[in-house]
Amino acid sequence: MALVPARVRRGLLTAGAVVIFPVLAGATYQGVATAIERRQFPHPGQLIDVGGHQLHIYCTGDGSPTVVLEAPAIGMSAAWALVQPALAEDARTCSYDRAGLGWSETGEQRFDPAAVPDQLHALLEGAGEHAPYVLAGQNLGASFATIYASRYPGEVEALVLVDAPSADVSGAPARTTRQFVHAAPWLARAGILRATRILSRNAAGLPEPAAGALRAFLNRPDHLTRAALEISRWEDTVALAESTPVPPHVSVVRVGDAAPPRSEFLTDPAAAEAVVTVIREVVR
Repeated sequence: MALVPARVRRGLLTAGAVVIFPVLAGATYQGVATAIERRQFPHPGQLIDVGGHQLHIYCTGDGSPTVVLEAPAIGMSAAWALVQPALAEDARTCSYDRAGLGWSETGEQRFDPAAVPDQLHALLEGAGEHAPYVLAGQNLGASFATIYASRYPGEVEALVLVDAPSADVSGAPARTTRQFVHAAPWLARAGILRATRILSRNAAGLPEPAAGALRAFLNRPDHLTRAALEISRWEDTVALAESTPVPPHVSVVRVGDAAPPRSEFLTDPAAAEAVVTVIREVVR
């Protein structure tokens, strides 16, 4: 068997170094930045055990009914930073992080969209929050809110569905979007997302520290891994929401249905204020 010439070996080693060094540097950069962000952005609410793992919930304001906010796909409680403070002036308002997103733990069970409402129910009970609720969900969060209202009809007075997705094929995320979301955890581990700000720039417009927290988690592999699982079950979640009847006593208000659904968060003050106005009217 012929030996590889020294010149070829040197070339291969050089090429390998060119590939490996940036990856290692990016991974180191990612690790150091994440460690700093963990201290910089502690959870603003409380962590509640929902059966083997903890979910994060952040409640402000007083009054009844209590407004419960369901974040859009890839989002978390911090995505409501322009909405929650305004609503809290008139009503008790709670945002939270679904399992594996934001400050919430993943748990041992595989992601099942049908389990999300039950986990929210356990979270609200554990946090000492009381019905009746007005549930407001954006994007995929609108589907989860709908399922909750169907499953716990005695607790919900109204639904506010912002950019609610449809079972129509045109209402699902594009194939390229799905592929990118599934690749995002690996891009995050290599520090590529953090360096390019491909996802984290979507937090621009939110007030601090919520914007910083959302930016941080949009660069975190653990958050993005769970987000990819939610996206992969998009059709299942939407179909489940559309097949579960909402009780007649629950009023349903739709805001800005979009097809295909918008992926951005409520970072525009005018858009956020429009949602706040609708929810306020429903609460009153």
